[in-house]
Amino acid sequence: MKRVVNFLIFIMLPWFSDAQQFVANYDESKVPAYTLPDPLIFNNGTAVVTKKDWGKRRSEIYQLFEKEVFGVVPPWKGTIKATVVSRKTDALEGIAKRKEVQLQFIKGDKKTVVTILIYLPQNSKDSPLFLGYNFGGNHTATTEPDVLIPDSWVSNNTESGISDNHANEAGRGKAVSRWPMKEIVSRGFGVATVYYGDVDPDFNDGFKNGVHQLFDAKRDSASWGSIATWAWGLSRIMDYFETDQEINAKKVIVIGHSRLGKTSLWAGAADKRFAMVISNNSGCGGAALSKRIFGETVGRTNTAFPHWFCDNYKKYSEKEELMPVDQHELLALIAPRPVYVASASEDLWADPKGEFLSCVYATPVYQLLGLKGLPTKVMPALSTPVTGDIAYHIRPGKHDITLYDWTCYMDFAKHYFSDVTSGLSVK
Repeated sequence: MKRVVNFLIFIMLPWFSDAQQFVANYDESKVPAYTLPDPLIFNNGTAVVTKKDWGKRRSEIYQLFEKEVFGVVPPWKGTIKATVVSRKTDALEGIAKRKEVQLQFIKGDKKTVVTILIYLPQNSKDSPLFLGYNFGGNHTATTEPDVLIPDSWVSNNTESGISDNHANEAGRGKAVSRWPMKEIVSRGFGVATVYYGDVDPDFNDGFKNGVHQLFDAKRDSASWGSIATWAWGLSRIMDYFETDQEINAKKVIVIGHSRLGKTSLWAGAADKRFAMVISNNSGCGGAALSKRIFGETVGRTNTAFPHWFCDNYKKYSEKEELMPVDQHELLALIAPRPVYVASASEDLWADPKGEFLSCVYATPVYQLLGLKGLPTKVMPALSTPVTGDIAYHIRPGKHDITLYDWTCYMDFAKHYFSDVTSGLSVK
C-alpha cells in the first residue's frame, strides 16, 4: 500500500506543482516592479528621433517579436485557387448581398480549404470591411440556413452538440451575439468571417494539419506557432480581397477576440495592408503587458497552449522580466494605422489595466509620427471610450465580444472612413 501511495504522489507531483506555479495574480499590490523596453530606443541604446529612425527601429522590434514570440513564417511554395461557391442577393432580410468564397491552398497532392463568408451592403461598392476569424464555423455566425458548415476539426462543445470534433447543424446561429451581421451592414460596413480551424486546427497536433501540412520547412525554435499561422491566413485572404472587385482592399479592418485578438494584432503588425486593427479582450500575448504578471502569464499560456507561439517564447515562461519586448511595442508596430483595444471589467484573466497601459506606452511612437495616440494616461470609466489614433474602452461584463463593442468599433471606423453610409443606428 505504501508503494502505491508513493507512486501516486510521484506521478501527481508535477500536476500539483504546475497548479501551484500558475495561480493567477489578481491583486494590483502584488504586481512586481518592472521595466518596459522603450520602443524609441534602438537596441544599441541610441534614441529614435525622426520618422526615418522609426522605420529602422520598427524593423528591430518586429524581428524580436517574430523570432522570440510568434515565430518565423516559412516561404510559401504552393498555389491558391479562389472559387465563389454560393451567392445570395437578398441576405439578412434583404439589406445585404452575401457570398461564400473557398480558397484552396494546394501543394503537390495535398490541399487545405478555407471558406470565407462575406456580407456586403446592397448599395455600396466601396464599403470598409471587417475581417475576423470565428471559433466554431461560419454557420455559427449567422442563422441563415444555407451557409456552409466546415469540414475541419472543431473543438467538442456540449452546447453546440459536438462530440466527435465535427461541426453540425446544431451549432447554426450559436455565435450571432458575437457577429451582429445585420447591425454591421446597416451601418454601411461589410463583414467577412472565417473559421480559424480551417487554417490551422487549434490543438497541439505537432503542426501536421491545416496549412502546415503544405510546408516543407523543418521546424526549429523560431518556427511559427498557430497564432502566426492564423495571421498568415488573414494575409492570404487579403490577397484574395485585392482581386475581388466588390471589395475595397484598402479599407479592410482586421478584428479578433481573445486568442484571435492576439492574432489580429500580429496580423496587423505583419501586414501593413490592413487599414485598421482591433483587439478585443486579447490579454497575454495580445494587448496586455506581460511584465505585469497579472491574470494570464506567459508560462500559463505556454503550458495550456504550447502550439500558439514559437518555442523560443517558452524561455520566458515565469521569466517575463527577460523578455526583450512587451506588448506596447506590438501596438506600436501598427503605427501609423489606427488601433483599438478593448477590455471587460470582469475579464481579469486578460488584465484590462495591462491592456490599457499598452495603449499608453505605445502612444509616444504615434506622437513621433505626428499622430495623437491615446489621449489619456488615466484609465477611463466603464463604457467611456477614449479615442485618438489609439482607442480604448472597458465595458462591464465578462470575456466576450458584444454589440456594445461592435458599436464602438464602427463609430471609430466611421471617423476614419468618412464615406461610410450612416444606415441604421445601433443602440
